[in-house]
Amino acid sequence: MEGVRVVDAGVVVRDINGNVLNSGDTVMVVKYLKVKDSSTPLKQGTAIRNIRLVEGDDEHIEGSSDKIKGLVLKVCFLRKA
Repeated sequence: MEGVRVVDAGVVVRDINGNVLNSGDTVMVVKYLKVKDSSTPLKQGTAIRNIRLVEGDDEHIEGSSDKIKGLVLKVCFLRKA
C-alpha cells in the first residue's frame, strides 16, 4: 500500500473510521473525554495536531492539544481530520 507507514512489522494504526494514521497527522476527538491529572477535559471536536505513533502499539497515539501537552490517547476516540 502506497503512502502507508508501518510502525512495526505489520502494525498499522487506524482511526475509528478505518483511516490509516501516520506520525504528523491531525486527528479530532469524537467524544468528550476526561483527562487524568487535569481539570481540563477534551471536548468533542478538539484537534490533536502532529501526532506520534506508539511503536508496536496499534491502539494508542501520543500528541498534544492546545491546552494539554503530553497526551496518550486511544485511537477508538479519534478520527482523522
